[in-house]
Amino acid sequence: MSAMLEVKNIQVAYGKIIAVKDISVTVNEGEIVTLIGSNGAGKSTTLRTISGLIKPKSGEITFNGKRIDGMPGHDIVSLGICHSPEGRRIFPRMTVKENLELGAFLRNDKSAVNADMERVLDLFPRLKERIKQTAGTMSGGEQQMLAVSRALMGDPKLLLLDEPSMGLAPVLVELIFDTIVKIRKQGITILLIEQNATAALEVADRAYVLESGKVKMSGSAKELSADDKVTKAYLGH
Repeated sequence: MSAMLEVKNIQVAYGKIIAVKDISVTVNEGEIVTLIGSNGAGKSTTLRTISGLIKPKSGEITFNGKRIDGMPGHDIVSLGICHSPEGRRIFPRMTVKENLELGAFLRNDKSAVNADMERVLDLFPRLKERIKQTAGTMSGGEQQMLAVSRALMGDPKLLLLDEPSMGLAPVLVELIFDTIVKIRKQGITILLIEQNATAALEVADRAYVLESGKVKMSGSAKELSADDKVTKAYLGH
C-alpha cells in the first residue's frame, strides 16, 4: 500500500495560540483513516490545513509525492483532495442541483460530471427526490448528505470528511456510515473526523487519537477499539 497523503510534523497557530503542535499522519491509497479526540484536540484544524484553508507554521504535507502545504485551496482541489467541512456549509438559497454543480466548478469534463451527478444521487436517493428543492429548506440530515455529495462532485482521490454525523438522528448516522463504506468501494480514499468514535472505528482501517494538538496514539482501528484508555476516554465504556 502506497502513502497517498503524508502530513509531517505540522504546527498550526491562530495568532499566538498553537492549535496543532506537532502532528504527523499518513493515509495510504484505498484506506479509511479516522482522527478521533475531544473538542479542541486539533482535528478540524488538521483537515483545514490539508485542504489549504490554513497555512501551517512549520512541517510539510505531501499528496501523491507532491508537496502541497502553502498551495492555494483551489489548486489542492484540482489535485484531487475534496473537503466536506464541519457544519455542512451548503449554499442554502440554491437548489440541490446547483449545490452539486458548484462542487464540480473546476472540472471541464461535462459527460463525466453528469455521470458523477447520477452516481451521487444513487448513493443518496433522497437528494434525487429533492433535486429542485432549495437546500436551506431541507432537514439537517439531507443537508449533510448534500455536503458530502457536493465534495464527491469534485471527483476526489482523497475525501476529507469533518463530522459527517454531527447532530443527526441514529438512523441517519447509520446511513451516513454505510455510505462512507460504499464511497471507499468506489475507489476513493477517506480521511474522517468524527465525534462518534465508536462508529468511526467500526468503518476505519486505522486511527489516530489526537489530544491537545498532538498525536497521542495511533494504530489499527481494531487495536484502538480494544484499548482500555481509548474505550474509557472516547467510547463511553
